Amino acid sequence: MSNIGIIGGGIIGLSSAYYLTKAGHQVTIIEQSDLKDGCSFGNAGMIVPSHLIPLAAPGMISKGIRWMFNSTSPFYVKPRLSGDLIRWGYHFYKNSTKEHVAKAAPALKEISLLSKAMYQQLAKELPFDFGYHERGLLMLYQTKETEHEEAETAALANKQGIEAHIISSEEVQKLEPEVKVKARGGVYFPGDAHITPQSLVNQLMTFLKEKHVKFQTSTTVQDFVIESGKIKTIQTDQGDFSFDDLVIATGSWSGLLAAKLDLSLPMQAGKGYSFTIPNMEKNVRTPSIFLEARVAVTPMMGNSLRFGGTMEITGVDHSISMNRVKGIVDSIPRYYPELNVPMPKVDEIWHGLRPCSPDGLPYIGRSKKIANLVLATGHSMMGLSLGPGTGKLVSELVNQEKTSIGIDAFTPERF
Repeated sequence: MSNIGIIGGGIIGLSSAYYLTKAGHQVTIIEQSDLKDGCSFGNAGMIVPSHLIPLAAPGMISKGIRWMFNSTSPFYVKPRLSGDLIRWGYHFYKNSTKEHVAKAAPALKEISLLSKAMYQQLAKELPFDFGYHERGLLMLYQTKETEHEEAETAALANKQGIEAHIISSEEVQKLEPEVKVKARGGVYFPGDAHITPQSLVNQLMTFLKEKHVKFQTSTTVQDFVIESGKIKTIQTDQGDFSFDDLVIATGSWSGLLAAKLDLSLPMQAGKGYSFTIPNMEKNVRTPSIFLEARVAVTPMMGNSLRFGGTMEITGVDHSISMNRVKGIVDSIPRYYPELNVPMPKVDEIWHGLRPCSPDGLPYIGRSKKIANLVLATGHSMMGLSLGPGTGKLVSELVNQEKTSIGIDAFTPERF
């Protein structure tokens, strides 16, 4: 049995702790917050093998430039003098190619399917309900241009073995018996699923504590002591810690932490917002994405409904842009014309910082430079979706076992 440290208590850190504990290790999670909130709590809760195309893809640069000048748009890069941002932008530009998508799609498919299989297993073996449902995902579109783009995405998915159906507006409406939908049509991915994220995260923390996982919260990592190519000591504001192996799963902060170890891990925080409407009288049944508006809609436990969206590349910044939230609210009646959703108050809005790598692929693997370091971060909008799959891979890496899938595409030192 080894003594394993995990820096980061989001869904990636918690999933890693779960599988490492199952493998017989003693695990300590070091987390800078009090774990009452985070990127894993208020996200859309979607488990999406359908999401085969990385953020770095053809057309994203031109769309991003168009959207930058609209304060309610779904994508925004805050202009600032930052060497990290310039370097990240350069790699993003270089990877926004058809060739990159062709290489990335099979890798994303493999880890997505692994993670979905892990969710199916967790839904059976965990002693609590976290709202796991397999109702698929509806990608709704209203313009001919988006219809054409989505037909290409559906063709790519089917080619990769991910079932996708292009359906008419009438077929869309059949999937939504209680809520009127306005759309030209949609792509339906029957293999996708969803959960209620805060229910999973809160109950998983309690479960792990019962399994003797130690939680060292409100603790900031300040530096590392390296000896003979290994991390000997982690220096924090709450004292020093030593472990046999260390896992870094700190999301948007991973780039800053990796720099303390002289590792290059290009990362930008992509801010997203969500709000949840409780006790819906008539609720959406199938999780959906409004394609033109880039808004995600997910029914949750307790008959509630969550709307989420935007990708603001702003650095580690916790301010809330009400204009961007207004963009989400304004899109709802365009797709669900009978849903009257008022503008939420500031204290009803959740925000999270998604860790975005410049090629849209996560960093998962053992460091080549530091023998006892495993990295598991950079999942962008897919952290929740890929959480259990990543946790399983982390456990296999720590145990020096053959990984369940090939992870060469996710090698942490690729930049």
